[in-house]
Amino acid sequence: MQAKISTLGNGLRIVTSTRPEIQTTSLGIWINTGAAYEKKEENGISHLLEHMVFKGTPSRTSFQIDAEIEDAGGQTNAYTSREFTAFYAKMLKDDTELALDVLSDIVLNANFPEQELIKERDVVVQEIKQTIDTPDDIIFDYFQEKAFPNQAIGRTILGPEEKVLSYDAAALNRYREQHYGGENMVIAAVGNIEHQAFVDMVKKRFDTFRKQTNFTKPQQNYIGGYVTEERDIEQAHVLLGFKGFDYYDKRYYAATIFSSIFGGGSTSRLFQEIREKRGLVYSTYSFSNAHSASGLFGIYAGTGQEELKELLPVICDEIKKIREEKVSEKELQRAKILLKAHMLMGLESSSSYTEVIARQMLIFNRVLPIEEMVERIESVTLDDVLQTAQTIFSSTPTYALVGDIKGHYAYDKFQEMLK
Repeated sequence: MQAKISTLGNGLRIVTSTRPEIQTTSLGIWINTGAAYEKKEENGISHLLEHMVFKGTPSRTSFQIDAEIEDAGGQTNAYTSREFTAFYAKMLKDDTELALDVLSDIVLNANFPEQELIKERDVVVQEIKQTIDTPDDIIFDYFQEKAFPNQAIGRTILGPEEKVLSYDAAALNRYREQHYGGENMVIAAVGNIEHQAFVDMVKKRFDTFRKQTNFTKPQQNYIGGYVTEERDIEQAHVLLGFKGFDYYDKRYYAATIFSSIFGGGSTSRLFQEIREKRGLVYSTYSFSNAHSASGLFGIYAGTGQEELKELLPVICDEIKKIREEKVSEKELQRAKILLKAHMLMGLESSSSYTEVIARQMLIFNRVLPIEEMVERIESVTLDDVLQTAQTIFSSTPTYALVGDIKGHYAYDKFQEMLK
């Protein structure tokens, strides 16, 4: 699965991994932009742009874009995150160039027809409303905003309704010109593809594409805070957060392993104590999210209003236990095995591996060898996990609650429980 890399004169990086034993190719275009790189007045425009590129180019209608891929038995999709936008497809090997032609056409040439834009803005507004109506979705937006207040990294990916409805074709074109450039993009492919042949396909379509972008990456400073929203629903949704680590921090793998031990599965400390022993929740887990210049460690739980008062002290007790004493060797080895297995199983999928190598190129400007990732996991020690836990839980907490939260502990009480 060794990856090969080529770079065009405009800085566009092309990365492939050849798998001659399969009959398909997974490919896509990744751009290092998203909500975290938007100005306040642009919030949500990355996501709307991702929707709108599928709505027509000078040579293809919206229907033709979909039909050309589906008529060949392929699949295509896209996503916007806080720091990445991606357009990708999976095709039979003989239709690789067809998929690349469609993807390149929509990224380079989408012309944002007015009637399509009117309809798609409404579609995104419905997506925003659906998220607002889903408490275990919207709480993550509230949580992110309190963790990073008044910063792009803290704003929602979808944006506010009034902003989305205000964006016109000129705004979309302006944003694309500022953020979509060769130096800020990666095109990746995994499957039954020869590297130089794929490079030639890409070069034919992107060789004259602009090189530079024209935007400044905003700061990412974790602050922490407190937000509640009472709703007339059956559950209380709780999110607790702390400052985490960015992609480049040497503690990145230790934080991932720590999260697995603390709340990463059915054998984790949180799951065993909160669900199995006490029956306080149906769902609880922890997570370690890295960004390019910051990170966020979080703990989620969904519980009933009557159980809410008991839940928080139990979580705080588990936090104090794990930051005051080393985890066991058995816990550490189990977490390492789980992390390696999850990683290696994911890499068996050509679609997943395409995503991995594209993002690694955008983040590190290289593809990390599997052996290196395994070695980094194996090198994490018990002391590393303890020090990582202590660092995480020494930061100012973020505390978010949505739902039937009557009688919940206030922010200052939560802070006292952590001492």
